[in-house]
Amino acid sequence: MALRDTSLPETSGPVRTSGTALVGEERDRLLGGAHHDPHALLGAHPVPGGVLFRALRPNAREVSVLVDGVRSPLVSEGDGLFSAVLPYPEIPAYELVVAYEDGGAGEQTVHDPYRFAPALGELDLHLIREGRHEELWKALGAEPMTHEGVAGTRFTVWAPNAQGVRLAGEFTFWDGTQYPMRSLGAAGVWEVFLPGIGEGARYKFEITSRYGHRFLKADPMARLTEVPPDTASVVTSSRYAWDDAEWMAHRGDTPVHRAPMSVYEVHLPSWRPGLTYRELAEELPAYVRDLGFTHVELMPVAGHPFSGSWGYQVTSYYAPTPRLGSPDDFKFLVDALHRAGIGVIMDWVPAHFPKDDWALARFDGDPLYEPGDSRRAEHPDWGTYEFDFGRTEVRNFLVANAVYWCEEFHIDGLRVDAVASMLYLDYSRDSGQWAPNVFGGREDLDAVAFLQEMNATVYRRCPGVVTIAEESTAWEGVTKPTDSGGLGFGLKWNMGWMHDSLEYVQKEPVHRKYHHHDMTFSMVYAYSENYVLPISHDEVVHGKQALVSKMPGDWWQRRANHRAYLGFMWAHPGKQLLFMGQEFAQGAEWSEKHGPEWWLLADDYHSAADHRGMRDLVRDLNTAYRDAPALWQRDTDPGGFQWSMCDAADDNVFAFVRYAEDGTPLLAVSNFSPVVREDYRLWAPEQVPAWQEALNTDAPEYGGSGVRVGDAGTLCPEDGRLRLTLPPLATVWLTPAR
Repeated sequence: MALRDTSLPETSGPVRTSGTALVGEERDRLLGGAHHDPHALLGAHPVPGGVLFRALRPNAREVSVLVDGVRSPLVSEGDGLFSAVLPYPEIPAYELVVAYEDGGAGEQTVHDPYRFAPALGELDLHLIREGRHEELWKALGAEPMTHEGVAGTRFTVWAPNAQGVRLAGEFTFWDGTQYPMRSLGAAGVWEVFLPGIGEGARYKFEITSRYGHRFLKADPMARLTEVPPDTASVVTSSRYAWDDAEWMAHRGDTPVHRAPMSVYEVHLPSWRPGLTYRELAEELPAYVRDLGFTHVELMPVAGHPFSGSWGYQVTSYYAPTPRLGSPDDFKFLVDALHRAGIGVIMDWVPAHFPKDDWALARFDGDPLYEPGDSRRAEHPDWGTYEFDFGRTEVRNFLVANAVYWCEEFHIDGLRVDAVASMLYLDYSRDSGQWAPNVFGGREDLDAVAFLQEMNATVYRRCPGVVTIAEESTAWEGVTKPTDSGGLGFGLKWNMGWMHDSLEYVQKEPVHRKYHHHDMTFSMVYAYSENYVLPISHDEVVHGKQALVSKMPGDWWQRRANHRAYLGFMWAHPGKQLLFMGQEFAQGAEWSEKHGPEWWLLADDYHSAADHRGMRDLVRDLNTAYRDAPALWQRDTDPGGFQWSMCDAADDNVFAFVRYAEDGTPLLAVSNFSPVVREDYRLWAPEQVPAWQEALNTDAPEYGGSGVRVGDAGTLCPEDGRLRLTLPPLATVWLTPAR
């Protein structure tokens, strides 16, 4: 707010105060924060005999109107209200001069917020009302702007059930009395433009419910928040200049299901504890690029009050967590990853939100973002609320949020969390705790429509972006296009493959023959969807053990099993995802407080070579994978896969061939037995006269025993069969000899 010398002459014209005082219900509603149109009472309004000026300035000693350098004092009505009729033929350009009892701050000359027309247009309100505002973040929230020639911030919020909404902030000492907001009609949006308020200002909305309760709420559309445990919203504006134009222009050149995709899953706060977004930008891109991953997947980045939720209980859907820096700092990290040639996938959580009383829960005193039906509102597993997917404005809030991250932060993919919990009305609910849909079924038709709309909108607006479903059931058509009745996702996590394959490798080798089908069953349905094979954070916490610790046997055998499993995984149809720490065989479960056990790789650690060998294998897997189109070009084409051996249960052996679009094959053979199998015979494609070893997880540099598939550099089939030596607890990849 401008502070300047206000020792100006006062008006000598007549000032009428009789009958100007605000009385009765209008006064009570205004001062009680329950008035829908404070602009009709405050500001300047033509009346018989001149212009009525009224200001609401709690704790002010004097308020004057300043026009063309001339001051005219207003008369106190009590309770912070000041008014007078001044003899102007029409409303002039004016400012207010406000003096407080505490003279230390001096007099303030300010623009009157109640002289401005709404700073939100009719088209915005129409789109909000229809649930079709795809750039909702540009209409709601706090937007620094110049309005009618004056710099300030427009504040808008959706609260259709409120009696009144006021703005409170550090600039009002968290008292909302001074800045009541006006309702903009049927859209349920409240608005006020505050001159002189700019970036960095902390604020909340003070809402009076229709029941008369008054409470403070953080802005659902805030683009910056205080660092938890503080909960205020913060006015911000981005000034970031992107430097990833080449990446953005070409990221969609090849459809994701036909491109190499190897994902490194990261929890940013704990990957290198203590690093900010900008400091992470110095280390994470280089590390991921060195290991050959094509993408990172970031566990939820959106604002969340409880760090122990790992980001999966979101309260601020439009604000990156401020624990690591500002929104522009997060953009800097994404930009750095793009410049390193790495795509950025972000976990997105539209299934539920926590019940914090300062956030989304019962936002305007009634269920708003959550359903009114208690059977639908409560999420039984997580103690949270579910979103009301049947309400157009709520659906718009989420669809626009998906677009927001992709457009404003250049995110390349959204991995949608807990899709199964959204799709079924009876998810984790017993009989009597849910109501069927209009057709008598258990499917949540509103959630289905939301997911279809979200996917269709993101793919239309954001070329090159992929959406990925974490969906743990056999719901049909998750990755089927929406115009064919599918949900419209690009990819789906293959939870069945993850569960079955881990079930197999955790068995002692002597018992694995009884579970052989766990490793082959995935090929029965491998082409029903476009799949990602996930070894995610969920598999290495809560007593499930780290990946290497799941394996049976001594330390050498556990590492060998680990290596063989990754070799099998990278060759299997589908993209692959590996959680941080598992690339170097950390033995302890992941802790969000401590992150990966980097000390295992230190020079002075006695077993560092074991962990470095595992990391070297992951690097070579990614390199060989990227160089072998057979492993990714036909991931969704059944013609790109052929079993070489699928029934060798007694041997714990699996062998299959992958084919590139030009027919070039790759033969992957896994021996999940701790014995060397010599002179082992396998079928191989007849068109290949000789094969060579492209990768062997038993190589000495990875910590293996060094058994090779053959003495010579190449293997030649005899009568359509290859005779080779299978290393123990190992996977080998063979390609046509050059």
